Amino acid sequence: MKQTYEALFTPWKIGNVEIKNRIVLCPMGGTSLFGWMEPNHFDKEAAGFFLERARNNVGLIIPGIAPIRDTIGGRWLYQNKKMFRELKPYMEQIHATGAKLFVQLTAGMGRSWGITDEVLPLHKNPVLRVLAKPILDTNYQLASPSPLPARWAEGVTCPEMTVPQIEQIVAAFAKTALLCKEAGVDGVEVHAVHEGYLLDQFAMKYTNHRSDRYGGSFENRYRFAVEIVKAIKAACGADYPVSIRYSVLSKVKDFCYGALPGETYTEIGRDMEESEKAARYLQDAGYDMLNADNGTYDSWYWAHPPMYMPLNCNLEDVAHIKRFVDIPVVCAGRMEPDAAAAAIAEGRIDAMGVARQFLTDGAWVTKMLEDRMEDIRPCICCHNGCFNMAHYKGHANAQSFGDTRGMARCALNPTTMQSRKYRLTPATAPKEIAVIGGGIGGMESALVCARRGHNVTLYEKSDRLGGVFQAAAAPSFKEKDRALLAWYAREVTKYPNLTVKLGTEVKDPAALHADEIIVATGAAPVSLPVPGAEKGIQAVDYLLGRRPVGDRVVIVGGGLTGCEIAYDLYLQGKQPTIVEMKDDLIAVSGVCLANSSYLRDFFKTNRVPVYLETSLGEIRDGAVTVTRKDGARQELPADSVILSVGYRPAPLAAKGRHVHIVGDARKVGNLRTVIWRAWDVCMKL
Repeated sequence: MKQTYEALFTPWKIGNVEIKNRIVLCPMGGTSLFGWMEPNHFDKEAAGFFLERARNNVGLIIPGIAPIRDTIGGRWLYQNKKMFRELKPYMEQIHATGAKLFVQLTAGMGRSWGITDEVLPLHKNPVLRVLAKPILDTNYQLASPSPLPARWAEGVTCPEMTVPQIEQIVAAFAKTALLCKEAGVDGVEVHAVHEGYLLDQFAMKYTNHRSDRYGGSFENRYRFAVEIVKAIKAACGADYPVSIRYSVLSKVKDFCYGALPGETYTEIGRDMEESEKAARYLQDAGYDMLNADNGTYDSWYWAHPPMYMPLNCNLEDVAHIKRFVDIPVVCAGRMEPDAAAAAIAEGRIDAMGVARQFLTDGAWVTKMLEDRMEDIRPCICCHNGCFNMAHYKGHANAQSFGDTRGMARCALNPTTMQSRKYRLTPATAPKEIAVIGGGIGGMESALVCARRGHNVTLYEKSDRLGGVFQAAAAPSFKEKDRALLAWYAREVTKYPNLTVKLGTEVKDPAALHADEIIVATGAAPVSLPVPGAEKGIQAVDYLLGRRPVGDRVVIVGGGLTGCEIAYDLYLQGKQPTIVEMKDDLIAVSGVCLANSSYLRDFFKTNRVPVYLETSLGEIRDGAVTVTRKDGARQELPADSVILSVGYRPAPLAAKGRHVHIVGDARKVGNLRTVIWRAWDVCMKL
């Protein structure tokens, strides 16, 4: 291990519980030991996930939020005694590794509950809502401190939570925490004044308009969180550790409109002056640790930072708040080990919180200890597998029920939280396998086959691996994408049964001497049948630097790629304009709201021109003509025009019994569809 990281591997204490190192596996939705959407139970998949990471040298594990009352069925956690009996021997296994584990409990989501497109019609129909109540009580799930607009569904007003409901929840925290203690759990964490969830909505002025003892004054707004910790301590003893998940700053300018890094703005949520007071107040109430970052669902990119957010994006704010408390403070949010170690050594924070990197590579801490940093598969902050809750105009949460139920999976690592579906087994009869195409789909296919024992030859017609992902990784803010490409380039050299042939174009797959052929030749850009289309620059050509652009650039296509190009151009000091036929930017499922809302907020704040429900008519020298929804034509000045209107599959080979098409060559998607499809095919060969 490098000396740089030594501070990360020193012991520390939360109350009287000693943690062996300063690396905290932070909670992620979908990783609850008690299940997530389904009725509560001891979740063996999550248990296996955490045990593997415990064996790989993490110090403290905090599984994902466990709703104190089931989303489906409405059962309270403390009512399932069997679940806690199963938890006890599991805790013995965790402790055998030297790790500690806290269970995170949540009172609920309130207006931040991710009501889906599938559930929204049920909630809006009074009759169906009543009929469904014993199974899914949407009014209870949406219950907020005051009548508030739902974050995910336009036109839905959340009902006000009653005092008896609050009292039930407080009592349930105490009963559940006691069962956790009796099962050997080292402490509990209250998902409280954090991320705009229910207890945070009680704490903030812009979401709490109550006139009873839970609203109005500072003390009343924080009363719910204070009553919970006091009830837990009364049930479990003053020395039983209780952590609180805490957002230092809300970073909110308005409902559904967040503040960007470095922006000067008026905070309508928790500002630093109140946060300094609140952190001390919560400590004095009995909380033993602050597990801290920033943001709410109205500024979700602070709590779930996409690749556009700076590395260590919450460190300065969290380090500031540590000055006002005596309890340990953990900082999360794109934390890098070198920055975290330095901050710990200086006493600015006590531990480094990491979440999604543990999904991508469960052994990354071990690799750091063994000085194998280059072997760590990096998380690229895409949220495609772990949290792809999408939201755009006309939709609530556009995530499918299957994805909602199965969060915390990983686009880059299919085995994460899916160990029964995706696993490598040795091939019964090793085969000669040819993989055509050295993009992500081709490289992943080659690696899966090689690990299973097949003899693999990977053919790539260019002089480097990566395919179209080289273009995706080109912008300045895609440093983790470039690290992923470097990881693949190293990984394919580790297997003696995997041969890579660069600069080798395969024109006739049938001529290859192979038992099985995997075609991963990607996709081709869609062309637009408009006058002057030849003057346009394809997105991939811009991203790879093949075609320079001027200062005034019109991007045709407001999907994810088009928006990222506009963002990249703005960062370069150019003047982008986006033209999109749909009624919103990034109007697709599969792209997390944390990612899409950052870009939408960025364009809104920086007044980047966006023309929605607008089609391209013609490209001319110096301008483009577009047509608005109402039929009006408009001319936009343009030194350059970038076309980002999608791709179509471009498979090389025809169908055949021994020909398998993967990645975008089969169906255009994202890294998740590309990588998971490669496994679907290659596990069976």
